[in-house]
Amino acid sequence: MATTGTEVETGLVKGLGAMDATTLVVGSMIGSGIFIVAADIGRQVNSPSLLLMTWIVTALLTLTAALSYGELAAMMPHAGGQYIYLRESFGPLSGFLYGWTLFLVIQTGTIAAVAVAFAKFLGVFVPQISAANYLLGSGRIGLTTQQLVAILVIVVLSAINARGIRTGAIVQNVFTVAKTAALLGLVVFGFVLGRNTQAITDNFTGFWRNSGWDFHSVRLVGVAMVGALFSADAWNNVTFTGAEVRNPRRNIPLALGLGVAIVSVLYIAANVVYLNVLPFAAIQNAAEDRVATAAAAVMFGPMGVQLMAAAIMISTFGCANGLILAGARVYYAMALDRLFFHKVAALSPRTHAPVFSLAIQCIWATLLTLSGTYSDLLDYVIFAVLLFYILTIAGIFKLRRTRPDAERPYRAIGYPVLPALYMAAAGLIEILLLIYKPKYTWPGLIIVLLGVPVYFLWRNKEVSA
Repeated sequence: MATTGTEVETGLVKGLGAMDATTLVVGSMIGSGIFIVAADIGRQVNSPSLLLMTWIVTALLTLTAALSYGELAAMMPHAGGQYIYLRESFGPLSGFLYGWTLFLVIQTGTIAAVAVAFAKFLGVFVPQISAANYLLGSGRIGLTTQQLVAILVIVVLSAINARGIRTGAIVQNVFTVAKTAALLGLVVFGFVLGRNTQAITDNFTGFWRNSGWDFHSVRLVGVAMVGALFSADAWNNVTFTGAEVRNPRRNIPLALGLGVAIVSVLYIAANVVYLNVLPFAAIQNAAEDRVATAAAAVMFGPMGVQLMAAAIMISTFGCANGLILAGARVYYAMALDRLFFHKVAALSPRTHAPVFSLAIQCIWATLLTLSGTYSDLLDYVIFAVLLFYILTIAGIFKLRRTRPDAERPYRAIGYPVLPALYMAAAGLIEILLLIYKPKYTWPGLIIVLLGVPVYFLWRNKEVSA
């Protein structure tokens, strides 16, 4: 089995403290989803109570997973995080399949989507930045001003992170504080200024309409959670930077629990605000699904559109930075195991950053941005993302049995009940997605399984070399 010792990671700088790690969790989670996906969830569940229930269940699942991951993070505080946990629990193939899917779609596709969201909302202030304004070509074979701005965001943030972990962390801290303040402002103003009698009567008089304690409601919530889960995803990114966190056995579990708790409370509160400000039909039919913008327009008038656009730009820029910073550490760890290009394991002698890993991530995310397929790919991999979460938490049970004497400074809260409940609930969601949203499941499984022959080809190449 490949080494997990820190001797291979001595070039990395321990430049992240507890606050940095927490802002990485918060900043990577909050992107554009919380401002948009409530519309699609509302259309699917067709009930105010089930809309809130979708976010509450998402919060409970995410927090349970984060508190469980803390045990693995404290036990193995190395670069690569979840990749390492899977490798040590179930062997190098499982780790590779996670890293393969992360590079091919999950991380790079999310980076592309978030960068495009930044460009899209910049278009509110600069109308020339648009998906319809082509600089070159047309259709799939072309370059729009929106794509150009998104690519510039990816390139600039990759270059910033190539300057070292502290530079990337400073950017992350600034934008996470700003975006958290913006989301908190939406919540506070929503409760103080946004009280809409018509919306409150419509949403809370018939709060339980079209819902009940039956399988139909469970199915609706389970299937609708696709958008909420993606909006709450990327909390695990802090584990990728394990070798660069000071006192990681304490600070990573703390950052996971605190960061996810902060975001979960804000997300639930934001959806209560939507119900407080907008009638349910207005949430379901918000223009381009921009629910937060519609709520801000009610509270602040036409100026609300600009305020919300600025807030989402701040949010997406910070989110992209966190994704770029963290993702490169996984490919770096894979390269140390000889499961990725050798050069990806190289660190800059000046900044101690995995510059080639950042560069190759930048190139692939840029290509996905140009292709315009990133949103489809992200839809496809939600099944795979949940599957890897289930497997990783299953690894806690496996390692408790196979390595009972391993040092565990932090142990999963509620073990074995809470981790088992997470696996059961996430497994139920997987089954519901297989049955009711097959187009979201089979393509994602195919992407993962394509990594199997690639793994064996790579291993054979290394052996023959």
